[in-house]
Amino acid sequence: MELNLQPLATSCYVTGKPFGEGERVLSFLVRNETSDEVMRYDVLESARESFTIPGFVACSWGHVFKPRKAGENPERELKLTAENLFVTLADPTIEIAPENERLVQFLALMLERKKLLRPKGRSADGRRNLFEHAKTKLIYAVPAGELNPEFFMSIQEQLSVLVGGGKKPATEAKPGEAGPAGDAPAAPPATA
Repeated sequence: MELNLQPLATSCYVTGKPFGEGERVLSFLVRNETSDEVMRYDVLESARESFTIPGFVACSWGHVFKPRKAGENPERELKLTAENLFVTLADPTIEIAPENERLVQFLALMLERKKLLRPKGRSADGRRNLFEHAKTKLIYAVPAGELNPEFFMSIQEQLSVLVGGGKKPATEAKPGEAGPAGDAPAAPPATA
């Protein structure tokens, strides 16, 4: 699964202020209400309350801003694959945002089948499945859940945003209802 996105912005969508090295930035993948186009919005964490989400949030994450190095190819970062989306959303250094849990579970299943993740059992409390990333050998703890028809029905809209599915249902939640969840914002970190 690949999704072409805009690269990380260099300034805040809300304030227009350029991001400074080390500042915390929230990134949102949003399907626009009017055009069904998927857009990326990068917002300073301090400006989050002023950001009005213009559609359905497929996922979001927070990260520390690092300016691009001279000569770095931004085109390389325009492709967001299932693997780097998983690595971004399931980052072991942050708690997975509740609104991203189902998407992370689905991506783990998909990457396990592609042999990019290896199952390593369950956490001591049994509430998370552990996976080893084949390339980096990092261990990712993914919330355990039952992958039943209800699970796939509940994630359908997030997936349709990411892979270009059909129109949103009329009973969809209003924009802005999905907000940050503590330190793991209604958005987790991105390198895309």
